[in-house]
Amino acid sequence: MGSPPMIDGAFARWLAARAGQALLDLRTELGFTDTGALKSAGDKVSHDLIRTELAKWRPGDAVLSEEDEGSRLAWAAEVNTEAVSRLAADRVWIIDPLDGTREFAEEGRSDWAVHVALWARSAPSPHGLVAGAVGLPAQHRVLGTDYPPAYPPMTVEAATAGTRVIRLAASRSRPPVFLTDLAEDVGAKLVPMGSAGAKIAAVITGEVDAYIHAGGQYEWDSAAPVAVATATGLHASRIDGSALKYNEADPRLPDLLVCRKDLATRLLAALQRHSG
Repeated sequence: MGSPPMIDGAFARWLAARAGQALLDLRTELGFTDTGALKSAGDKVSHDLIRTELAKWRPGDAVLSEEDEGSRLAWAAEVNTEAVSRLAADRVWIIDPLDGTREFAEEGRSDWAVHVALWARSAPSPHGLVAGAVGLPAQHRVLGTDYPPAYPPMTVEAATAGTRVIRLAASRSRPPVFLTDLAEDVGAKLVPMGSAGAKIAAVITGEVDAYIHAGGQYEWDSAAPVAVATATGLHASRIDGSALKYNEADPRLPDLLVCRKDLATRLLAALQRHSG
């Protein structure tokens, strides 16, 4: 793909695309017979590629990657040199080299992603994200802040029906226990999908109207998708309505809501009723 672009948003897109192609090549090379080996190799190949390119092209920036040793530790709880370094940095890349390893290792599945986001201390937004890209390699597309998609159109149901049918992206394996009751409350239907990145991407493109998660995540699970979603004009917050914040001492970010802005008040009210 040649030398990368120097503007951060375009660089994030380039990096996500490169890692995505490496993952597609790995799938072809290893096949799907040994899913454990494929998952491990996928995490390593993508992480190593992204880390190498960041070290080459953005050597002054800090990095928080899911695959870094000790990445899940809160630095205040334990000595974590990497965490201390990133907390003092002005720019931090937050990456998930392979979001959705389960789906990646299943032949035919395309709901897995590569996340590349940039947090900056000088950012005007509460979340601090200034650039990001979500690679969807098996779907042959990258969603990025450099060319954010247009605000998603209403679903067909919403445009034609008298009562709005909200489509909620839900984990196909670990949906929050309250989500069924919440869906019934607001007249929604659940749409099972794989990785967090694939679910938020589906909100960005208008395939679904919202994604709610409350089962425990880390910053890298949502940073890049949230960067693109908010650049698109969507609502993104914690499920209590408070701001999402990144590059925190504790990288856990256990819940979030990403949705069309016109649904935010309604869904946050429903979350108050059902998520306690």
